[in-house]
Amino acid sequence: MAAAGAGAGAGDAAGAGAGSGAGAPGSVPAMMPARDAGAEAWRAWYAQHGYVQTAGKGAAASPGWAATVQGAAPAPVRTGTLVAAVLSGLTAALLLGDGLGAGLLLAVLPAVAAAYVAARAAGRRARPWTLVWSLGCLALLAVPALRDSAWPSSLAVLAAVGLAALALYGSRTWPGVLLSPFGFVDGAVTGVQWAWAGLRERGSGSRDRWWPVVRAAGVAVVLLVLFGSLFASADAAFADLLGGLTPDVTVGDSPLRVLLFLLGLLSALAVARVAAAPLRWDRLTITPGRPRSRVEWALPLVVLDLLFAGFIAVQLAVLFGGYAKVLEHTGLTYAEYARQGFWQLLWATLLTLVVIALALRWAPRSGPGDTRLVRGVLGTLCLLTLVVVASALRRMDLYVDAYGLTRLRVSVAAMELWLGLVVVLLMAAGVLGARWLPRAVVASAGAAVLAFGLLSPDGLVARQNVARFQQDREIDLAYFQSLSADAVPALDQLPEPHRSCALRGINNGLADAGRVPWYATSLGEQRARRILRERPVTAPYEVCAKLGTFGSRTER
Repeated sequence: MAAAGAGAGAGDAAGAGAGSGAGAPGSVPAMMPARDAGAEAWRAWYAQHGYVQTAGKGAAASPGWAATVQGAAPAPVRTGTLVAAVLSGLTAALLLGDGLGAGLLLAVLPAVAAAYVAARAAGRRARPWTLVWSLGCLALLAVPALRDSAWPSSLAVLAAVGLAALALYGSRTWPGVLLSPFGFVDGAVTGVQWAWAGLRERGSGSRDRWWPVVRAAGVAVVLLVLFGSLFASADAAFADLLGGLTPDVTVGDSPLRVLLFLLGLLSALAVARVAAAPLRWDRLTITPGRPRSRVEWALPLVVLDLLFAGFIAVQLAVLFGGYAKVLEHTGLTYAEYARQGFWQLLWATLLTLVVIALALRWAPRSGPGDTRLVRGVLGTLCLLTLVVVASALRRMDLYVDAYGLTRLRVSVAAMELWLGLVVVLLMAAGVLGARWLPRAVVASAGAAVLAFGLLSPDGLVARQNVARFQQDREIDLAYFQSLSADAVPALDQLPEPHRSCALRGINNGLADAGRVPWYATSLGEQRARRILRERPVTAPYEVCAKLGTFGSRTER
């Protein structure tokens, strides 16, 4: 007996094949699973109606992952969704051509409106966590409007995509949390098809429904251009205000504007399509590995715990006054010892998280005794890992005391702190249950990236090095030439000529950029321009060259 299954996405008679048992050959029993039913529902249906999968030709195949995650068919696209998507494309084309800033958030807001209208049309209601993820996403997208530095802004945009995926898909499992951001690619393709079907439906009807709107919009544009030009030519102050508020669009950057329009339109349609009918990523399950015996599983981890304990004992001995003896035996300097150990400890933390994940997969689980064993061994490893994290951060602190703070050092220290937080979440999951763990890890990552951006890493680097200069009169002026405008308020506290030499590179960069529209300017850049305008850079090239502005004398 054989049966052919079309998978979770099949909902008609063609989805079933020949069979015997409860149904006559070639017939299809009633009450088949819905189109959005998962793989388990289809397997249960086959079993209930006497279908048995065989290995022969034409056997019923288990639904593939694409059919498993397939959601329900979306409701017809609303006019409000189409208008918001077009507005998102226009906003992206007009505001993002000159750079990021407040324009990024303004370009995203119409896409949020498109998703809201599509979700309402589909009958979906926002849950409390949906609002939390949405607000977190918008907060992360505000980082480019606050900070001039590109690297925290780039991290914030990536983290915003992850939180947006949580808001739209509502995933709770590890496969769902990790894979849902990639679902926007599917949303972009199906979103275009969805919008095109809606446009064709509207185009096939009476023109009375949409032609008045087109005419009204055309008349509004003509009136704005006509009277705006007249008022601008009549009053210079109004012309300057209008020029600062409206984007400066030229023929030369038309290809870029068109590309940004398409990108904004496609992104808005993708999020709206996902909001209307999201893929069900949580249906993907990871089967646990084969349980190992207690000895086979615990022995390697106990040995690893002992190794961690030995390393930590050495660290405690060094921490309480053993530096001189350690440095005498190793032949390293104080700073070299700190720098050498930090990177190894960072990798040790990352590898420990991998070991814990693999250990949970193959852990024994035959009863309460196995549960206590797993919690005890892995809990001990997590506690020892936290001590390793503390040791790594201490080494970084020693290294910064010797050579000063840099972008790389503040970044890896922040990453080590977040890894320590992940270890704490793992320990909490071992006690409270792990259902909430995937979303908690993503939330912690989003919060860490947001805090990192609001902290202003370049400003922190500048403040630490300025304080170090005030203490021991040592400073690397060459390194400041690569910092962003966020560092200007701290570097402005240096005495002359060090101040002018430290700000020379940032000042030249802002001058080369010229006048930047308000929507492409960050708060950090505006503040830097004001400071440099009030107190210009005055030190000549020769003085800065003698101070080492154009060649670093310290280790990076």
